[in-house]
Amino acid sequence: MTDGRRFRTLNVLDDYNRELLGVEIDFSLPASRVVQVLTRLVECQGRPAQLRTDNGPEFSSAKLSEWGEQQDITLHWIQPGKPTQKAYIERFNGSFRCELLAAHLFRSLAQVRQLVAEWRHDYKAQRPHQSLSFMIPIEFKQAA
Repeated sequence: MTDGRRFRTLNVLDDYNRELLGVEIDFSLPASRVVQVLTRLVECQGRPAQLRTDNGPEFSSAKLSEWGEQQDITLHWIQPGKPTQKAYIERFNGSFRCELLAAHLFRSLAQVRQLVAEWRHDYKAQRPHQSLSFMIPIEFKQAA
């Protein structure tokens, strides 16, 4: 941000159709906040069979494990030092950083959220993905 503060993003993507289900933005995203976000996404999108994450403390916490058990969602952590186990997410994060985060100087979290919402709409509804036979995620999901 222009005042030097750093913010975090929690990006949630669907493994199947590469749809960007949600982006949570704040200065801190502890496990309790991650659980809130995931609960909201399950209510809106339905319950996934599995959730794949990296090994950050917010993902390896007891809170998230308990939530997964209560929701009957298997938590799957990639192996430490093996980003290729989530290569498409690494690709997404690179595009997200390059096209959005590195392209702007943000004055507030509200501004970040607004620009992310616009970028998310483009990513979800306008941009064809090579991995989806050059379809956009919504088209791919509807065609399945």
